[in-house]
Amino acid sequence: MSTTVEAPATTGSTDPAILAIATQFLAHEARLLDEGREEEWYELLDDELLYTIPIRQATEPRSNEIDRSAFRVRDSKTHVRTRLDRLQTGIAYSEVPPSRTLRVVGSIEVRPTADPEVIEVHSALLVYRQRGIDPHFDLIPCRRNDRLRLTDHGARLLRREVILTETSLGTPNLGVFL
Repeated sequence: MSTTVEAPATTGSTDPAILAIATQFLAHEARLLDEGREEEWYELLDDELLYTIPIRQATEPRSNEIDRSAFRVRDSKTHVRTRLDRLQTGIAYSEVPPSRTLRVVGSIEVRPTADPEVIEVHSALLVYRQRGIDPHFDLIPCRRNDRLRLTDHGARLLRREVILTETSLGTPNLGVFL
């Protein structure tokens, strides 16, 4: 007796070239931020950027944990510019001395959207963060829901929603970009 196993239904296949663009974008972005090259990273942001970190609460059921009406961070590209400028002042105390980071990006999924120039990208991120000579380090785990705009100049980050795994932050601040 032979049994046939069917592959699970998907919402559509992803073009390997589009998957490669998204994967390369996320890897490049991680390297720029880890190397302290925020100005180059800033150039990857779309002018219509919305970067959010909504509040997560430990509630039942899990489907109600994310409160998308309350945010730890809700930045436009202009707000990001202000944050970057402040880092250059030497008095952005959450980043004095600057954090040393390593971002590991994985579990990348890409889906098309109704707009052929925009793709939806979901990923998992683990950030290792250490400051100065302090032997203590932070691990910041999260999932990211992004939208990338595909332009003639490469992909640009249009939307990022960061879903922190922790409900109570184990890091003293969110002075680094996730």
